[in-house]
Amino acid sequence: MPPTRPWHVDRVRSESYAAPAPVSGRIAVWLKLSAGLATHTGDMRASNDRAAGAAGAGGADGAAPAAELPPSLRAPLDAFERHLAAGRGLSPHTVRAYVGDVSSLLGHLERCGIADIAELDIAVLRAWLATQHTAGQARASIARRAAAARAFTAFAHERGWLAADPGTGLASPKTRRALPEVLAVDEMLAVLERPHAATSAPGRRDAGEPQEPTAAVELRDDAIMELLYATGIRVSELCGLDVDDIDESRRTIKVMGKGAKERVVPVGIPAMRAVDRWRQHGRRLLATATSGPALFLGAKGGRLDPRTARRVVHTRIGAVGAVPDMGPHGLRHTAATHLLEGGADLRSVQELLGHASLSTTQIYTHISIERLVSAYRQAHPRA
Repeated sequence: MPPTRPWHVDRVRSESYAAPAPVSGRIAVWLKLSAGLATHTGDMRASNDRAAGAAGAGGADGAAPAAELPPSLRAPLDAFERHLAAGRGLSPHTVRAYVGDVSSLLGHLERCGIADIAELDIAVLRAWLATQHTAGQARASIARRAAAARAFTAFAHERGWLAADPGTGLASPKTRRALPEVLAVDEMLAVLERPHAATSAPGRRDAGEPQEPTAAVELRDDAIMELLYATGIRVSELCGLDVDDIDESRRTIKVMGKGAKERVVPVGIPAMRAVDRWRQHGRRLLATATSGPALFLGAKGGRLDPRTARRVVHTRIGAVGAVPDMGPHGLRHTAATHLLEGGADLRSVQELLGHASLSTTQIYTHISIERLVSAYRQAHPRA
């Protein structure tokens, strides 16, 4: 049998990359849209006993709204939030998660009878995490909260609020990464190629029905689905795209990723055609004076909200029978897995997805191996 052509060749072609343009005002959009144990000393044991005695007073995770913290603890939390948002360039979701975790830690500190951040030590940190474990929190959640605590103590030490950084002695539990669910190639194609009335006849108008807005939304949703699958970008990155980020001649898009890092991602022919149909025939029907440069718009003309994009994906997938439901991140997993199965190397996939670490991308190799083993056992007569 002659070798088959990799399925992804027509949908995602690697071409020469354009040099990223200066970020300028795009960071503001991205921020708007868009986580060995030290030995106990006698003093630490005493502090641990005091912390454990107050562990049950604050509920499952010891969370305390920032407004209820005393000023001596709320001020460091507010400063830490500003540091995360501006100084480290983290996504809004990560900032919210870290601030919530540190608020929980400081609430636990207050219930221990401590109102001075200078008294935060390793024993209090461990007692706080112990309450998370006792409450049944998942390992991944505890690991994230430990990371948030370490980031906060490092920040507090740098500011001079802590004489030493107790977070350096705080270990995180090892987490088991579950393999993400992905769609098979035929399932993904069934979702993308399912006909829609508005896209099969873009200019059609039925009497008595407001066809123009409906057709525009359908064209937008087509472009969303094609682009998410063709590029594997995050939903926040999709919503942050501007019209000028599309380079039709090179079939690439400029994406603002995590940490305000910009990258250029190639786009397949079907996805570029879908985006062009939306730009030429759909966007103008939803655009208003306040739409600005946003590529994808909501029904009222504003920049598309990530919640709306997620709803689009769930609706489109749900319209196809016998296909597992998933959101935009599931399409990201699917695109990465199909790229590797089609012959793409791991480093290229890492760059396309915007992963800072190759270890994050390696999970998709495990998915491909699992699918290979499954296919082997089903097909081989002596498997």
